[in-house]
Amino acid sequence: MPQAPEWPGRAAVVGAGRMGGGIAEAFAVAGVDVVVADADPEQGALARERLVERVRGHVDAGLLPGDALERVERVRAAGSNAEAAAEADLVVEAVTEDLEVKRAVLGEVSAAAAPATVIASNTSSLDIDVLSGFCERPERFVGAHWFNPPEWTPAVEVIQARDSDPAHVERVREFLAAIGKAPTVVRPAVGFVANRLQMALFCEAVRCLEEGLAGVEEIDEVARSSFGFRLPFFGPFQIADMAGLDVYQAVLESHAEAYGERFRPGDRLDRLVAGGRTGTSGGAGFYRYQGDGRDLLVERDRRYAALARLLEAHPPQRFTPDEEAG
Repeated sequence: MPQAPEWPGRAAVVGAGRMGGGIAEAFAVAGVDVVVADADPEQGALARERLVERVRGHVDAGLLPGDALERVERVRAAGSNAEAAAEADLVVEAVTEDLEVKRAVLGEVSAAAAPATVIASNTSSLDIDVLSGFCERPERFVGAHWFNPPEWTPAVEVIQARDSDPAHVERVREFLAAIGKAPTVVRPAVGFVANRLQMALFCEAVRCLEEGLAGVEEIDEVARSSFGFRLPFFGPFQIADMAGLDVYQAVLESHAEAYGERFRPGDRLDRLVAGGRTGTSGGAGFYRYQGDGRDLLVERDRRYAALARLLEAHPPQRFTPDEEAG
């Protein structure tokens, strides 16, 4: 089990539903002193009980070592949001995606928290700069967009609001990295990075379904076993570099002719190709490579082979599509 990071000495999670509970689990398993709060003291106590039971299930299933349960059993339930925030070095607000609810909760916890306490909002769609304005001392406010299930998913988007002190943003990023997450600092925007990409994929999947290209199960299988197979190791820019940006340019042109402007990525790709930066084969693309990138491609193949063996041992579950949806 990891050693507890030096900061925060205590973390409060306000809003202990599915996301908040998972965030509290990630903190507690890492050895952080955690207090949770919910709509009222009874809900807070129930949230703590659910958290302990979920971790007990994870331990019984062999997903976590036994001392993880001991650490999570130390999580306490506060009697109120203000009580939870009063002694915390870090407060994570994880209440429902409702602007007025967040206004009330952020105002309450920021009024109760010490001046040096950092306050982070787990939001996937609301305007971070607006949320920042709900806090006393908005310079200590940051966004922290976790992904479901938060206890297992590595990514956390750390968002620097207009008034955020960059030192607080970096402190949150360093803490998340220390507990085993993969935090990335991004700027404020609707959907940030992950949801913008994910929603674009989903919209195209629905269009394929509506146009009769394939059914729900077939579209999911194509996504899972093609680019989805590669995404655990490489992002879209690295995948494009390995395929060849000149190839992507040609493919996108045919897509734009068929489907319109949503498949025109702007001028950056054209500039790279025109300058000979076509990816690994050209020594540079969105990234720079040594030689022809052969070492990267060998490493890629090693990882893909390992993933193929893992999927063979643990094949994906199959579900029956809903006829009304498809």
